Amino acid sequence: MGRIIKRSLNVLLSLSLIVITLSLCLTTTTAQTCKSFSSFSNNKIYSTCNDLPVLNSYLYWTYDSVAGTADIAFRATGVNPSSNWVAWALNPTGQGMIGAQSLVALQNSSALMTAYTSDVQGYSTTLSKSNLSFQVDNLTAMSRGNTEIIIMATIKVPKTTVNQVWQVGPVSGGAPGIHAQGTSPNLKSSATINFLSGQTTSSGSVAGSTQKNKNIHGVLNAISWGTLMPLGAIIARYLRVFKSADPAWFYLHITCQTSAYIIGVAGWGTGLKLGSESVGLVYHAHRNIGITLFCLATLQVFALLLRPKKDHKYRLYWNIYHHTIGYSVIILSVINIYKGFDILEPLKKWKTTYTGIIIALGALAIALEAFTWVVVLKRKKDGPAKHGQHGSNPYGARTQPMV
Repeated sequence: MGRIIKRSLNVLLSLSLIVITLSLCLTTTTAQTCKSFSSFSNNKIYSTCNDLPVLNSYLYWTYDSVAGTADIAFRATGVNPSSNWVAWALNPTGQGMIGAQSLVALQNSSALMTAYTSDVQGYSTTLSKSNLSFQVDNLTAMSRGNTEIIIMATIKVPKTTVNQVWQVGPVSGGAPGIHAQGTSPNLKSSATINFLSGQTTSSGSVAGSTQKNKNIHGVLNAISWGTLMPLGAIIARYLRVFKSADPAWFYLHITCQTSAYIIGVAGWGTGLKLGSESVGLVYHAHRNIGITLFCLATLQVFALLLRPKKDHKYRLYWNIYHHTIGYSVIILSVINIYKGFDILEPLKKWKTTYTGIIIALGALAIALEAFTWVVVLKRKKDGPAKHGQHGSNPYGARTQPMV
């Protein structure tokens, strides 16, 4: 019995030691900081380092205030050198991706780490090689095992306090692929760095706020210009075929288009705010179409005040104007929403969902158009005597136009 107890105690002691050892290892890994690492090539030592807030990354540097240069090392952990790329950048003109002067590292076709510079000028960038706005010397990259990539260089610092951006993404076809989107840490990887004092201030919340405003802008415009406007046009064109829907179709149409305009103006306002916050970055086509849409839609609203009575001699011209402007707004709206998708680059499901909505509205319009003509032909066949003046009117008992 004594031997059994002794062996049990030995087993428990061994298990306790294993648990303690694992706990220490996990604690060390979790508590890893930039100061706990010093295994740079040639035993290089940096005077300052910072733990970057996201993406398990660290920045090391030595700043020469006389020359205005900094020896830097960017270290990304938890990445696979054979399937990931990493980048670190300074952005002298903004806080985010646009304008970032980047140092990029990835493994080439010979399984060797390579580093190059890339000037990021758009969200659809492929991080192709290009010169930066400041001088970069001694640019190299190295990997450590299968979990780390390090970029080292000497840079001419554009200003003492500047915005920095860092990123990690997958390698696709031997080139940098698109990094994670949505609510991932990749959208919070920015901060302000002071090379002289060594302080960094995270600006991830600013980037997150900007992204949130972009999402709000996209949702508001997709609902208003891109969904309610076409739906209101469908109501006006087809519901009045049904005599029982008169005059309900008219008020539904007014409600739909008014709601679309109000929500659309809110979306247009967020677009103006985003534009004012993105100095030097202009999406000309998207902006110009947006301004045109706002002007045409506003003109439609004020045109209601000038609508002639049904029997007025100018009513025909007003109808032509009203329909032309209305359909132009719808066409431009759909075009501009897809341009917005290309700029925002959201998850694929959002673009697919909106495409499904447009296809559904288009299919509904085609079905109702066919039904309308069936009704028209039937009424013509029954003769004008039965239906009076409405026998030749494809849209029912009223000639009330779209508003």
